[in-house]
Amino acid sequence: MTTRRQALRATIGILALGTLPRPVLAQGDAWPSRPIRVVVAWAPGGAVDTIARRLAPKLSESLGRPVVVENKSGATGTIGAAEVARAAPDGYTLLAMDNTYAMLPYLFQRLPFDHATAFRPVTVSAFSPVMIAVHKDAPWRDLGALIADAKREPEKITYGTGGIGSAPHFATAAFAQAAGVKLFHVPFRGAGDAVTAVLSRQVDLVMASLGSALGHVQGGSLRVLAISGTQRAAALPDVPTFAQAGLPNFGPHGEGVVNWSGLAAPARTPDAIVNRLQEDVAKALQAQDMRDFLASIASDPGGMPPAAFAALLTEETARWRSVAETSGIERQ
Repeated sequence: MTTRRQALRATIGILALGTLPRPVLAQGDAWPSRPIRVVVAWAPGGAVDTIARRLAPKLSESLGRPVVVENKSGATGTIGAAEVARAAPDGYTLLAMDNTYAMLPYLFQRLPFDHATAFRPVTVSAFSPVMIAVHKDAPWRDLGALIADAKREPEKITYGTGGIGSAPHFATAAFAQAAGVKLFHVPFRGAGDAVTAVLSRQVDLVMASLGSALGHVQGGSLRVLAISGTQRAAALPDVPTFAQAGLPNFGPHGEGVVNWSGLAAPARTPDAIVNRLQEDVAKALQAQDMRDFLASIASDPGGMPPAAFAALLTEETARWRSVAETSGIERQ
C-alpha cells in the first residue's frame, strides 16, 4: 500500500506535468462546457475555504470556464459532503475537503453517504503542520519536560480544543497515546477559543495548525515545543519536529499529525476529468503567487496524483479508528 511518505513524494516533479499530454474524454464530449462548482463544507474564512478561493480563478483560467466556490457548512462538514455525493459524476460539482473527513466514521453513528466509496479523491491542495504550544511563561522549555511532568502527574496538564471530536481533539489524543501520557481535555466552542485559553492560562497547552496561531508565536505570547512534519517549518526553523524532540513514534512515519485540504469528485467521475483536474491544480499550486500565499499561512503545496491521495485518505481513516477507541471519542 502506498504510504503517507510515498504519497508526499508523489508531489515531487509536478513542474514536469506541463510536458505531459492532457487526458482526453471520449469523442463528442466537451468537458468543461459550463461553470464548475466547488462546495466547501465549512464556513467562509477558514483554511479550506481560503485555499479553494485562491485556486478557483487559476482553475477558471486553465479550464476556460468559471469555477465558483460555495459554502455549505454544518454537521462537521457532512452537509456539504452529502450534497456533492448526490451530484452527478460529471465534473461540474466538486468537494473541498480536509483531513477531518478521515475522522467522520468515528464521530457519527450514520453518515448520509458511504464514507469509503462516495468520492474520488482528486488531489491535496496544501499540507499544514500542526504545533503543540504552551504559554510563554509555562514551565516546559521542551517537549521532553512536558511529557515527563504528564507521566508524573496524569491528567493534571490540561489541553484545549475546538470541541469533542474536533480535529485538534483527535490530534492531541494521538499525541498523548504516542507519548504514553494522560492529559485532561477542556473543550471550547472553537479552535480560536482554545488558543485564547492558553494565552489567558485557562489551559496548559493546545495543538493547532501553525498558520492559525503563527502571529501569537512570532509575537512571543506562545512557545512552540514541537511541530509536525518530516522537517522543520520554514516559518519556525528553531522549532524541532516531534521526532527531533524525542517522539519518533508519533504518526505512521514520525511526522505527527499534518493537516491537509484537497479536492474530491463524486464517485464514478471519469478518469479523464479527475486526471485533468489534478494536473491543473498541481500546476496552479506551483505558481509563485500561490506558493507565496501558502507560505504566508505556513502551508506547503500539494498536487499529488489521485491514487496517492486515495491511499493517504485510506491510511488516515484507519489511523483515527484506534485513536477514537482508546481516547473514548464516541459516535453521536
